[in-house]
Amino acid sequence: MKTLDLSSSASSSSSSSSLSSFFPVLKKIPLSPYLLTLLAPLALVAVLYGEEFFFNLGKLKLNPAPVVSTTDEKKTGKLPFAIGKTEDGCDIFSGRWVRDELNRPLYEESECPYIRPQLTCQEHGRSDKDYQHWRWQPHRCSLPRFNATLMLETLRGKRMLFVGDSLNDGQHNSMICLLHRLTPGHTKFIETTNNSLTVYTTKEYNATIEFYWAPFLLESNSDNAVIHRITDRIVRKGSINKHGQHWKGADIIVFNTYLWWVTGQKMKILKGSFDDEKKEIVRLTTEDAYRMALKNMVRWIRKNMDPQKTRVFFTSMSPIHVTSIEWGSKAGGNCYNETTLIEDPTYWGSDCKKSLMRVIEEVFSESKFPITFLNITQLSSYRKDAHASIYKKQWYPLTKEQLANPVSYADCIHWCLPGVQDTWNELLFAKLFYP
Repeated sequence: MKTLDLSSSASSSSSSSSLSSFFPVLKKIPLSPYLLTLLAPLALVAVLYGEEFFFNLGKLKLNPAPVVSTTDEKKTGKLPFAIGKTEDGCDIFSGRWVRDELNRPLYEESECPYIRPQLTCQEHGRSDKDYQHWRWQPHRCSLPRFNATLMLETLRGKRMLFVGDSLNDGQHNSMICLLHRLTPGHTKFIETTNNSLTVYTTKEYNATIEFYWAPFLLESNSDNAVIHRITDRIVRKGSINKHGQHWKGADIIVFNTYLWWVTGQKMKILKGSFDDEKKEIVRLTTEDAYRMALKNMVRWIRKNMDPQKTRVFFTSMSPIHVTSIEWGSKAGGNCYNETTLIEDPTYWGSDCKKSLMRVIEEVFSESKFPITFLNITQLSSYRKDAHASIYKKQWYPLTKEQLANPVSYADCIHWCLPGVQDTWNELLFAKLFYP
């Protein structure tokens, strides 16, 4: 079995429920005219996928990692759905990727009819399967085996809801495949879609696993679940109830929000209503706007969720791989044609803004409701090999210029299934049942 030791140098054995392992050593990247020319592909990726990434590399600083508990059982006693606990000294987010030909993937792409065409890489021409055969191995312990029957029995008569952007939809999609393939008889799901809400129902367990499109969590002009490629984004202040009314009654909620906030410009925040003839708009820094949204989310959770009966998770930022020079490859590349992992255990891409991580730490540390933080960023950062790249359904015809240069349209944001996001759900499973 081949292993890659890819542990974060900022992790510690006692930080399984903290953000302390969220801040690895980040190598400073000097600005130069040569490097600045590499930012052009970032803008192109933004145009293609509706998510802009303009990073001020010169402002990245090495700041000490804050420590905050995000699953404080002292606040509520035993967490709902817990049947055990993670062994002492085990940080499931700090570890290495282990090559496992016998047990990975957990299902075949062709065996899950529920995968979105944006994620079916084999169907769309990817010939290698190496990216499917890696298993995450924590340093001081092992992840519990994903037990689909236990998950579905736990969800019997209940509602599990993923809320956020397309990356959270990918994790939701992965969960459906895991529950479908890893249960005896292969549990069937019925899919229904109503605007922003997609519901998968299993009649056998009277359970639903749902996804709600809300990339900012708050109301915005990007809320259309189909047509949302808007560069001039506007977010309405204090508007979480516009979406939150559809989240009430969920027993388990998994939130995410990040990449839609990273535009390289100040965020436009609407005071009042989108229906107002004369709109009052103020501009906030990305950090202040992000803080506003997370505080609104925490407030909604406190008012609408019962800590004795429900669980809340927040998935950290998913890394992208659009600047090959950052991992030591020649300039001008991205995830296209990448088939190996990043072996530098301290690797941290410039796309993951540390200033927003500090906002997460600040807001969650003040939450009186236990929020379980799924720290998928570092372990996913090593996986430049596992993105959808060019192997996906293209929603618009490609130009001759694009076809001649696959790097120009490679999707280095989303992930192939089966793949990395199955690991995210293994971590979710571990934290749900063994916090």
